[in-house]
Amino acid sequence: MMADLNLMQQVDALLPQTQCGQCSYGGCLPYAEAIVSKNEKINRCPPGGVKTLVALGKLLAQDVSPLIANMQAIEQPPQLAKIRAQECIGCTKCIQACPVDAILGAAKQLHVVINAECTGCGLCVAPCPVDCIDLTVIAKSSYDPAQARARFKARQARKNKVQIDPKTSVTECAEKSYVLAAVMRAKAKKNF
Repeated sequence: MMADLNLMQQVDALLPQTQCGQCSYGGCLPYAEAIVSKNEKINRCPPGGVKTLVALGKLLAQDVSPLIANMQAIEQPPQLAKIRAQECIGCTKCIQACPVDAILGAAKQLHVVINAECTGCGLCVAPCPVDCIDLTVIAKSSYDPAQARARFKARQARKNKVQIDPKTSVTECAEKSYVLAAVMRAKAKKNF
């Protein structure tokens, strides 16, 4: 049991800590747990690419040579999210989606990406109702994987503490109404 825990921590340390979920797990730690406890394949991390695949193969004494060509095809370069300020409506959906709390802002206010914390996971792009977030390929990521892991764990702990009160439906309706109105304004601006 202790050996599995130690091995899982070693596997997690080799993963890029983007927390993107492209491996079909809810972050790097759940993927590491699956690799160790469920013998999950080690070639499911596009952000980690060939470098991570080779490191995992070495750690786990697995031959990765048959997997390299496929990994080269799906490997992703480092990315950084950018919010186009003039289009941001302050809906907070990107903040809610960011697994490492790398987006700063408040409701009805401009949001910005903290470049040094952004892992380039892309999870903020889809929920944006006005499509004002771009992923930009960069030469080298500037985030610290250990810091990203800590931020992810802190966010998960915070989310687990929050209990949803069934009496908040009025607030939720007001928020949805605000977002819908903001989307309509943004679309109207784009049409001019």
